[in-house]
Amino acid sequence: MCGIVGYIGNNEKKSILLNGLKELEYRGYDSAGISVLSQGALHTFKAVGKLVNLERKCEGFASMGFGVGIGHTRWATHGKPTEVNAHPHLGELSNVVHNGIIENYQSIKESLQKAGHHFISQTDTEVIVHLFESYLEKSENPFEAFKRTIADLKGAYAILLITKKDPDKIFYAKNGSPLIIGKGEREGIFFASSDAPLIGLVKEVCYLEDGNLGVMDIHSFDMLHNIKKLSGDKLSAQKDGFTFFMEKEIYEQHKVLLETMMGRVSEDGFSFEELSEFDFRSVASITLCACGTSYHAAIAGSYLLERIAKMKTKVEIASEFRYKDPILQPNELFIVISQSGETADTLEALKLAKSKNLQTLSICNVDNSSIVRESDACLLTRAGIEKGVASTKAFATQVMVLWIFSCYLAQNKKLLSKLECKQQVQIMLNAVRLTEVDKKMHEHIKRLARRYLHGHGFFFIGRDIFYPLALEGALKLKEISYLHAEGYPSGEMKHGPIALADTGLFCVALMPKNLLYEKIKSNVEELSARDAMICALSAEYYEGCDDWIKISESQSYMEEFFEMMVALQVFALEVALRLGNDVDMPRNLAKSVTVE
Repeated sequence: MCGIVGYIGNNEKKSILLNGLKELEYRGYDSAGISVLSQGALHTFKAVGKLVNLERKCEGFASMGFGVGIGHTRWATHGKPTEVNAHPHLGELSNVVHNGIIENYQSIKESLQKAGHHFISQTDTEVIVHLFESYLEKSENPFEAFKRTIADLKGAYAILLITKKDPDKIFYAKNGSPLIIGKGEREGIFFASSDAPLIGLVKEVCYLEDGNLGVMDIHSFDMLHNIKKLSGDKLSAQKDGFTFFMEKEIYEQHKVLLETMMGRVSEDGFSFEELSEFDFRSVASITLCACGTSYHAAIAGSYLLERIAKMKTKVEIASEFRYKDPILQPNELFIVISQSGETADTLEALKLAKSKNLQTLSICNVDNSSIVRESDACLLTRAGIEKGVASTKAFATQVMVLWIFSCYLAQNKKLLSKLECKQQVQIMLNAVRLTEVDKKMHEHIKRLARRYLHGHGFFFIGRDIFYPLALEGALKLKEISYLHAEGYPSGEMKHGPIALADTGLFCVALMPKNLLYEKIKSNVEELSARDAMICALSAEYYEGCDDWIKISESQSYMEEFFEMMVALQVFALEVALRLGNDVDMPRNLAKSVTVE
């Protein structure tokens, strides 16, 4: 969840850029940097870790007088979190910051290298500044060079570029990644990737549209189109116009999942730079270990690892694992999953596995956390900071990482052909697209919610990989609504739970068309016959339901999985709001559980 800031004006540029980046810390990052161009000199500072490290790097620097500056917080996608890979990226005369992904960077990089350009980072972003300078060599007009550069790029981007060839201006371009320009209340022009850094500094802003590109100087703002008043406070700006962080985090999942895939999923297949030195040839089985929502992601992952990678997989609840005197095999890969990387039970389970000399891997959202430091390798989920206590985008990204990992193992074991790899990539992209919240669906669920406020409890039921999704749907509801809810494999209804079925029982049935539809349909009919109230999630209308949440017609059960995931999150949100609860801070819960 990278962040961008920029400034043109007479004020001290270092402090403006650093303060702007602090307002973007809530998005998450692992490195940061700033560049200031003033009085003909270009000064660049970069640091790994928190912004305090960057502040130390440039504490002796000051930039009074007119100039321009750009800054960036980076969440590693292409290349590890190092100073070299941090933004801004440098050319001979120019610097650039960039959010998004340049899909064709490899071919551009190879072409530039043949022309004599030297690259120092592992990132896709560095090609932008070298491409710009290659065109600048052929044209004395920097804006023409910039336009030609942007025309060559494929992908999503928000870009700010500064150059000694035009030292009083900032060049900008936007496609698929947010970028805002604001006019200072007293003086100056400000750039940012969200409202938060601009509040208190500007009153008027222009939210750039996809395809916008241009060059901005101190006098150019009034020439922009669709200038609006900037309103709100910093907290509401962090919420991007939503009332609750949980709602914002549900709505941003389609963007976050693309970041999870960056550098790992391409038309050529699947790759994990982080695992380049990992030897999987000796791995005969996998153990997934986690708590809470991460445990549900682990169960979902076990279906994918066995089905796609043909890898024997078991799942352990971390809080129980240590106390069963577990039998661990030398050829077992031990994978722990945690949003925070500080979950005490999961950390202790990891230490036990390490003590038995097992290879260990973590799936985590927070770089440099205890679990990340303790494990042999880590796959970061790149979800950004999740402020809502009830996890949403963290679960989505954990499942996505496990899915990519399953395909990665299958590819390496030659279990997937090139065509099958391409098919999996397309299914992933379709699944991500389906996590973009349909406003009509949300409104429908909002109206439905009032029918589900009373009764003696909920069953969430599903089969196969939709069983852990049912567990997660039930957990989301109980966490924020305080209503009793249980997730079950739907085939287990007749083995006891069906005794609770009556007019006061609500049943949320996950009915994917592409996986065991007829089986779950018969299970739902058993509950319907006993007067349970049925809310069905399916692409096809089920006549026995009382309410229907329609999902899209899809070609794969994984597309259905991710779309249903969003519907269940919205359902929990709306029921809790109907009951008047604070969904961001549910009672008795903490975001990170650091005690046993």
